[in-house]
Amino acid sequence: MAGSPNGRPRRVRAVTDGNFGFADHAASIGEQKTYIEAISDGLATEMDNDPNVLVLGEDVGGSFGGAFNVTKGLADRFGDRRVLNMPMTELAFIGAANGMALMGLRPVIEVQFADFISTGFDSIVQFAATTHYRWGGSVPWVIRAPSDGGIRSGPFHSQNPEAWFVHTPGLKVVAPSTPADAKGLLISAIRDNNPVIYFESKPLYRSLKGPVPRGEHTVPLGVAAVVRQGGDATVISYGAMVHQALTAAETLAADGIDIEVVDLRSLKPLDEETVLGSVTKTGRALVVHAANRLAGIGAEIAAAIAEDAFESLDAPVMRIGGLDTPVPFSPPLEDAYRPDHLKILTALRQLVSY
Repeated sequence: MAGSPNGRPRRVRAVTDGNFGFADHAASIGEQKTYIEAISDGLATEMDNDPNVLVLGEDVGGSFGGAFNVTKGLADRFGDRRVLNMPMTELAFIGAANGMALMGLRPVIEVQFADFISTGFDSIVQFAATTHYRWGGSVPWVIRAPSDGGIRSGPFHSQNPEAWFVHTPGLKVVAPSTPADAKGLLISAIRDNNPVIYFESKPLYRSLKGPVPRGEHTVPLGVAAVVRQGGDATVISYGAMVHQALTAAETLAADGIDIEVVDLRSLKPLDEETVLGSVTKTGRALVVHAANRLAGIGAEIAAAIAEDAFESLDAPVMRIGGLDTPVPFSPPLEDAYRPDHLKILTALRQLVSY
């Protein structure tokens, strides 16, 4: 990692095609899959590839296949010694996965909703995240955390708790926005020797379909993608909000305003090189995430831009996030709480006219 003027590490190289530019190539070697099918494909592919990979969580085995059917059929294919049903005790079974990982296995842990990850917090942040620092132990597990709202599920099934884990030294955090990335990032996360939190965007599960390469397909952790080229402003986002940003960008294109969109893909390690390169080019930055705005990952990105690209800025860095409340169950209230392409559009018009 190359150094930055203030001593903060720079992250990897810039990528300019992402999986939006990759679509034609992927179509020639893969097939169209939904976001959720791509996750299942990635899991089965790596279980085939490595006998040390196993799955555990609540109702992941048998005919149920997890809360969203991601693991459906895996028990029949790989057996009940590699697809393990767990009781409703996230702290206990994440702790068990810590032990499995230390003994050479690669557990993939499903928490039914990202909201429930808080009950396993101690096993994650006190033990798994610190083990390598304390005595060099490797804890190569992945937690699959279905996150995000917009599907009228209320405050206990709609949270975006990624900032907790980005803030925790020793963890890696990813958040794919396309089916190809959902597969590729999952396989890379399973192969990584560090604990990785893998946030799945529930609104994309069955609403988004795209080309996914067959067989082994990896996307490196820590590499962002410029998914739309532009010169007037940069939107930086991840997960479902990438698609809201692209919709807003296409609307503005009709007015001759050219918006660049950066899909972070990995939140930690964060690809500052790609982010800063884009903002240096466009001179304006808008950071968007579905998590509540206060102390979200957008604040860290905005600070990095202000510190390392200040002389390139033509306007203040802007942020959009959820309101500082629990996620409402009421559809009109959730719509008011949650960012969308119309709110992004309004912010971008203000940004480019500054």
